[in-house]
Amino acid sequence: MIDASKSIAACAEYYGDESHLVRKYLIEGEKKALSINNRGPILFENDGSLSLSIRNAYSKYGFYIFEDVLSKEELKDIKIDLEKIKNILPTGPDSKINHKGSPALGSNNKALNLIWSKPLGDPLGGTKLANGRHQIKMFEPKANEEAPDSTPLILLGSLQFSEACLRTYAHPELLKVAESINGPDFAPFNEALFIKEPGIGAAVSWHQDGVTHWESEDFDEDIHGFNFMAQIFGSTAVNGVWVLPGTHKTGKIDIKKLTNESGGERLRGCVPIICNPGDVVICNRQLLHGSFPNCGYERRITVNFGFHKRSSVLGVKGGGVHSASQIFNSDVIEHRSRVLGYAIEARKQRFPEEEPYKYQPFNDANKIFQWNENSIKDLKDYNLDDLSI
Repeated sequence: MIDASKSIAACAEYYGDESHLVRKYLIEGEKKALSINNRGPILFENDGSLSLSIRNAYSKYGFYIFEDVLSKEELKDIKIDLEKIKNILPTGPDSKINHKGSPALGSNNKALNLIWSKPLGDPLGGTKLANGRHQIKMFEPKANEEAPDSTPLILLGSLQFSEACLRTYAHPELLKVAESINGPDFAPFNEALFIKEPGIGAAVSWHQDGVTHWESEDFDEDIHGFNFMAQIFGSTAVNGVWVLPGTHKTGKIDIKKLTNESGGERLRGCVPIICNPGDVVICNRQLLHGSFPNCGYERRITVNFGFHKRSSVLGVKGGGVHSASQIFNSDVIEHRSRVLGYAIEARKQRFPEEEPYKYQPFNDANKIFQWNENSIKDLKDYNLDDLSI
């Protein structure tokens, strides 16, 4: 695991009189996280279903860390694309050009692509954004004088900007996990890059994902789907996501009340998701989670993508968080799923020795995809149809 001791000490100093409490919270959280029996390689039963022990641990805690999923070769591809993306980002939230004066990433897109923050800020906490699900605002430390005025936090619709991330989206073992949990006709959700650069990376306030099914008669622990979180540089107690294990089963949580009971934003019982590069986390969207500003020295970039049960989205009116609210009929789901078809073909070209995943809805409909220049063009603004529930 990454030795985050120096980052823990540095992070604590940003909190002034509470520095000793922050340091204790981070150290104790790290220790508790590493004691939980919910990490290991992806394993399947003889019938192809996800290992029962993994399934039970995921159900108990609401998250599981799959170790060493991404090869060094795949990580290298993603890092190359991340550097390309970094070089074409807008110079700021209101800019359409990059640092070279050329049109920036997303400058010709209709869909929202970049969410920005002030350094070490919390742009969503305590606002009405995302249906107000980020109920409290996290402490915003003062960044050093060399920090930029603003920094990217989330890149939405990320698969159109990175072929390497698109290929990871079609990782056959991860898709087998998705099938095991959500059924062979599972549906896509949303994809993003979470960017937490050292010394400036913003916080994401405590929240639960999902807005449509909390009062559903069919409510269960999987009704709002899950996210895979692929770690490119690893994650620590300082720069990583923190979760409150088991809360994916409890329904909608009053976060303000929980904060008051804990005496502040450092919620009792929470643990950080600690990973090495190449690990992939499966995280239930109903699990209470959030992240503190990255006051440490390690970079975190997460390749994030999720999936739903088809029954959770078919005929449902979207929640309007990741895309405009609409009824998700079979045509909308089929159109959004084409991205997975392109991803599977792109991965086959890059990793021909690997057995590709076979997606049942494509097989049933005899749909055939190709990965070429026209496919790349078709990905533009694909996230306008994110299946947001």
